Parts: sequence; structure tokens; C-alpha cells
Amino acid sequence: MSNIVDEFNAYREKMNSRILEDNNKVIKRIFNLDTNAFMEGALNVKTKELLGLVASAVLRCDDCVRYHLETCHKEGMTKEEVAEALSIATLVGGTIVIPHLRRAYEFWDALEEKASQN
Repeated sequence: MSNIVDEFNAYREKMNSRILEDNNKVIKRIFNLDTNAFMEGALNVKTKELLGLVASAVLRCDDCVRYHLETCHKEGMTKEEVAEALSIATLVGGTIVIPHLRRAYEFWDALEEKASQN
């Protein structure tokens, strides 16, 4: 199951490199803004990642949900913390979020499986 983690990261890295090789100033600034927005600040990284996770789930962006789940996992968050954040996203976004919730759980399980193999 952890293959979905590797496939996601490989595709993301490949396509980000492809996008950035065009050297488009606007896109580069958006990527930089995104990176800087999730750095430690008045809010800690854990809080920002949970906010990003909830917003991404409500907006139904599976790529973004996966990205934030992986960062949450790297930040040492528990399944309970992530599940609670996803429950808020489902409450706010409504039942249309449920398919994305399923994929989020699948990805979190894959992250945990991959971590247990290392």
C-alpha cells in the first residue's frame, strides 16, 4: 500500500521540476509563497499543516490533502489528531467530502505502513 506514497511523491517531484523549468516568474512566486506560508511563524508548523489539511479537504483537492497528510506525518502527528481535523473538514464541507476522506485515510494508512517498514 505504501506504493501510493512513492508514486505520489515521484509524480509531484517530476511535474514540479517540469513546471519550474519554464522559469515563469508568477508560478515561481506562487510556489515560493506556498513554501513560506507553511513555515514556523506566529502559528507553529503543526497548526498550519492541520489548517492546510482541512482547507484542502473542504476544497476537495486530493493532491493537497496528500501533501498535508505527509507533512503532518513527518511532524509526528497522531492518527487521532489528523482524524479530528478531517472530521472538522467533513463537517464544514459536507458529505461531498466523504470520497476525499476515504482517500485521505487510505493515504494515511500507507504513510504509517511505509514508516513501519523503515
